[in-house]
Amino acid sequence: MTANKTSRPPAPVRWRRIIAVSLLMPLAACKVGPDFKPPAAPVAANWLESTDPAVKSAHLDDRQWWTLFNDPTLNALIDLAYHQNLTLLAAGTRVLEARANLGVAIGEVYPQTQQIGAAVGYDQASQVDASANPTHALGNFWRASLSSQIAWELDFWGKFRRGVESADSAYLASIASYDDVLVTMLGDVATTYVGIRTLQQQLIIARENVVKQRKALQIARDRFHGGAATELDVFQAENVLAQTESAIPQLTAELQQGEDALRVLLGMSPAALNSLLAGPQTIPVPPNDVAVGIPADLLRRRPDIRAAELNAAAQSAQIGMAKADLYPAFFLTGAFGTSAASVGTDRVNQVFSAPAIQFAFGPSFSWPLLNYGQITNTVRAQDARLQTLLIAYQNTVLKAQADVENALAAFLQGRHQVDLLKRSVAAASNALRIATDQYLLGTRDFTTVLTAEQNLYQAQNSLASAEGSLSNSLTSLYRALGGGWQIREGNGFVNDATRDEMRNRTNWGSVLPPADKPQPASPGLPGPADRGPDVRAPQW
Repeated sequence: MTANKTSRPPAPVRWRRIIAVSLLMPLAACKVGPDFKPPAAPVAANWLESTDPAVKSAHLDDRQWWTLFNDPTLNALIDLAYHQNLTLLAAGTRVLEARANLGVAIGEVYPQTQQIGAAVGYDQASQVDASANPTHALGNFWRASLSSQIAWELDFWGKFRRGVESADSAYLASIASYDDVLVTMLGDVATTYVGIRTLQQQLIIARENVVKQRKALQIARDRFHGGAATELDVFQAENVLAQTESAIPQLTAELQQGEDALRVLLGMSPAALNSLLAGPQTIPVPPNDVAVGIPADLLRRRPDIRAAELNAAAQSAQIGMAKADLYPAFFLTGAFGTSAASVGTDRVNQVFSAPAIQFAFGPSFSWPLLNYGQITNTVRAQDARLQTLLIAYQNTVLKAQADVENALAAFLQGRHQVDLLKRSVAAASNALRIATDQYLLGTRDFTTVLTAEQNLYQAQNSLASAEGSLSNSLTSLYRALGGGWQIREGNGFVNDATRDEMRNRTNWGSVLPPADKPQPASPGLPGPADRGPDVRAPQW
């Protein structure tokens, strides 16, 4: 009677099972390290000025907030800066860099080493050192080989998946940083433009007052020559006139500096801006009220808050990557190739025959047991960096609310200041008219006229400055609210010229499509309620 023996599957079947189990291991494995959870944000329920009638807590549509000024010139400058600003363009290229790094991280999930090679050589062994070269008896011969190798560190502990998670969050953070640069640029263009219009208005005021003061000087001269006044009135009038005229060179220099700043924002070399700044030289007028929403809206509207949160998410995944080194790493390695040499009856051209085939395949593992606390301390360092970023996120939220409160207070108080200064200008204008009439009648001395002239110029100049500040406070408010970045949705992160330059230099595939094809849709920026612990599928 024959004894029963445990049956074993054929060798090919056994190998297929080993390969299947090896491939399924990383899929069933866990991911070490923490899953990111957005930190609690210290957010107020309402703005301090929410009770003011001019402040609306309704839904805020600030996609193109600058159009509230109803200034076509400002609209054109914003459009030009969006397409030409070099700082924004550099931020766009950093988005492309982060996108490429995400592709690198995704590639790490798959076999890390995949290569083929070939070699052919002529061997001549030493004829006088048989111990070192035992093949010298074979004579000289040719040798040829073809080979392929593969090495795959299985993602048993989620190290590489955490790497993809980190790169994915870093990619989204780069988009949020781009949006933050865009918000800043839009505010800078509007502020610079308002500054230019304010200076132009102040120049107009100065020149108009120069005309008035020259008339007053001529009256003083006429009365002096007629014996109705002393030369003191002439000298006083000349003094006031010269002081007003001296403001014109300073204002002109400041205007030139403002135009230079605008050129940089527009990505332009020094050139005349007459065509771009054509139109009435009036200060843009803001609306009477403003919609600001509620403080909680900042968490999704402000790009710098989103960037701070995403940077923390990217760092959280780094903890998992570092912690994975505490556990053994499992590998699948294999090699396949052929080899032949012209020794004896063998020939080099047999390298393509079946007998020349050689291969090896098998699993392995490594485990750094004695690392003297280096890996543990690396994990601790990554955790400390995460905590720093979480605190930075909370601080960013606080500063964002302070920015809104400051800008809102400046806007509301600025409106009141402008109203008061308008009354001041009207009173100063009437005072100058009456003082001039009384001087001509001889009931007032000339000092009263000169004082009235100075008061009028100062009041008009202060009003122009306050009107410019009021418009800038609204710009600061919408910048603090994080408005305007939405205009990049559906557009590329670099302009056409830069895209073509990069495509001519490097194969960017569908990341940078040709001009006749639509730009890839920018992935949505997930909020705290949208992002889970798993990595999103790449959008490209």
